[in-house]
Amino acid sequence: MGDNKEYLTHPEENGSINISEDVVAAIAAGAACEVEGVSGMMSGGGNVSDLMKKNPARGVKLSCNGESITLDLFVTVQYGHPIPEMAQNVQQAVATAVADSTGFTVSAVNVHVGGISIS
Repeated sequence: MGDNKEYLTHPEENGSINISEDVVAAIAAGAACEVEGVSGMMSGGGNVSDLMKKNPARGVKLSCNGESITLDLFVTVQYGHPIPEMAQNVQQAVATAVADSTGFTVSAVNVHVGGISIS
């Protein structure tokens, strides 16, 4: 993502709707961060520029196969929250938010827990 924006295309009767991958990633990150037990998003093997600027799509990678999207989310969790339950809630929240906002089918939401916050 970044400067070379890729777009997901949703063909319609009167033309097409093109949605930036950054927009889809920001929707996913926003939905994930609203789930109880998620303390934030990590840079999933991202680059230095992700760390230097505020990036609403940070911690999300996506791939598209036709009208189906697979998302990988890299999160940190709050200490004391059951990780399996939190991850299932993230999967459900992200799949619903992305599908409702974009009209694309979400085939998978993979949650990667890479850190824990103790506070």
